[in-house]
Amino acid sequence: MEQAREILEKLKNGEISVEEAEQYFRSEPFHEMGFAKLDTHRELRSGFPEVIYCAGKPDDYLVSIYKKMVEADGRAFGTRATKEQFELVRAEISDITYDPVSRILKVERVQSEGIGLVAVCCAGTADIPVAEEAAQTAEYFGTKVERVYDVGVSGIHRLLSKVELLQSANCVIAIAGMEGALASVIGGLVRNPVIAVPTSVGYGASFEGLSALLTMINSCANGIAVVNIDNGYGAGYLATQINRLAEK
Repeated sequence: MEQAREILEKLKNGEISVEEAEQYFRSEPFHEMGFAKLDTHRELRSGFPEVIYCAGKPDDYLVSIYKKMVEADGRAFGTRATKEQFELVRAEISDITYDPVSRILKVERVQSEGIGLVAVCCAGTADIPVAEEAAQTAEYFGTKVERVYDVGVSGIHRLLSKVELLQSANCVIAIAGMEGALASVIGGLVRNPVIAVPTSVGYGASFEGLSALLTMINSCANGIAVVNIDNGYGAGYLATQINRLAEK
């Protein structure tokens, strides 16, 4: 989207010809790599560029995809990457960064402060990896994020001390494992949308996040949507869509 706007601005200012601008929009909507088809026009259609899911990708494929995306757009964002994958990609792209907590592997342009406000809350410290995936995804896509960590229901006074912040956000992401009650509590405190993210944190009867997922789906609080277990990326993406609409 940013690249398309840049082309249109140059055309408007007389810096390029109509033919040159037309050439950009006539280009293939994807780049054929044999093992992958990079969706180069996704941002034009949806407002978000394609994101790389790193887990399970063969090393050579992953490196090639990152190189092509950076070449095409000057940035690339990947989730669920390992430190070994980071080292492989960094050998080819020196300015790539890796966060071992969220497992995000990215090359980004200069970031502005971000628009609007999304609050990312998690119940316990063990939920922070999923929370950071959500928060950093939203930030990468241009959202201002406030983090509210370790505010689970076993010490509800910690959450209540942040109610004013939660009520001022355009959207709240509530991340919790164990019984997953945090989303219901927040849903009863705010009028803005709540995105619930169950995590696989918990003992045996939590069934690797299934109990938290079922609690969140069955919440009696209104205005709560639920994404998949440990899907911080999905929550950060959806929160950005809501935030953009609120700020439009």
